[in-house]
Amino acid sequence: MTAPTRGRGPAEPSEPDEIVSTNSGLILPGGKVDPEAIQRAIDQAGTAEDDGELRRVVFSLRRDLKSRLDKYLTSRITFMSRNQLQRLIDEGGVTVNGRVPKASTVLRAGDTIEVVVPSPPTGVIRAEEIEIDVLFEDSHILVLNKRPDIIVHPARAENSGTLVNAVAWHFRHRSTLGGDLSSVGNEFARPGVVHRLDRHTSGCIVFAKSDEAHWKLGHQFEHRRVDKRYLAVVQGHIEPLVDVIEFPIGPHPSRERGYREKYVVRHDELGKPSVTICRVRERYKLNDRVVGDQDFTLVELELKTGRTHQIRVHLSHLGYPIVGDDMYGGRPFVDHAGRTLIARQALHAATLGFTHPITEQPVRFTSPMRGDMGDLIRALRAGDRVEAPTTPGATVEVLT
Repeated sequence: MTAPTRGRGPAEPSEPDEIVSTNSGLILPGGKVDPEAIQRAIDQAGTAEDDGELRRVVFSLRRDLKSRLDKYLTSRITFMSRNQLQRLIDEGGVTVNGRVPKASTVLRAGDTIEVVVPSPPTGVIRAEEIEIDVLFEDSHILVLNKRPDIIVHPARAENSGTLVNAVAWHFRHRSTLGGDLSSVGNEFARPGVVHRLDRHTSGCIVFAKSDEAHWKLGHQFEHRRVDKRYLAVVQGHIEPLVDVIEFPIGPHPSRERGYREKYVVRHDELGKPSVTICRVRERYKLNDRVVGDQDFTLVELELKTGRTHQIRVHLSHLGYPIVGDDMYGGRPFVDHAGRTLIARQALHAATLGFTHPITEQPVRFTSPMRGDMGDLIRALRAGDRVEAPTTPGATVEVLT
């Protein structure tokens, strides 16, 4: 988080020390939120897996403003109307001192206001008939088992064929519950997208069907109150059974073609704290491989942060690249007959647990592996030696 920058409050604009804004570059001199900076931040987030479109700003008040919350925010987020801000407050997009306020809440010295800032909707999503695997749906959320060859939302030159296009079709033509994606993220063609998975990562992903559900789910992701467990097959024999991988991650220093999308471990100001818990589930030894490594490990990964490519970077940095992940040193798996069983990264979002944003009941969803990753694990289990240790803290049932 960047050092606080000073802004001016609405009551006495001549007072430069009235507020402190903590904003990671999202606030202009004078204290107004910069919509262009928000869009740039989202673009730079690339395929970050968590809440990339939820851009938060924080205002810490040094003086008694004696102003209503909604009135104060209109002076800070000038591209939203007072009615839009009142709706944002009602739907949980704003907190004051960590609590959900009312639009009429009067602001006092020492108050901390945290805001999830959207921009006015401009994008239009075209519904497309694309097959999806629905794990759960109610009037508020939709949980899918994502297949590994589809991106989550339109980006850059890819404006169709995404999960967002598929979900829009589902709501209009298949769902018996109806509904629509939340409007949060509409301006960036990402309506309803609470978190993301890389194109070639399969597994559990949740979409919000209302703005209220979106804000509340986004808050859980933002504050790491979501239990996300992944399964990955890596090259090599991993020790120990449980390891906490804690290396800061940032963009690759080279901006040349082929490196712009990559991330690396960085111990400078561009490296963001990143924590992954790695648990060994199965180890395999193959003596009849045609090419490549003979040792492989199936690991369960628990994310404590949600950086772009976090799992892939952490494992590769330790010398255990994910099978098929050519960006980070992994190779396709070729069986004894010379057949390529998997050519994409062998990474699967196996379980997703959170508090339902409306009912406030705990929910947990499991996504069975399918297709190439299931074939890979079955082939490894048929190898020369298989170890399946009892690993503390492991929760995922390995289904193929």
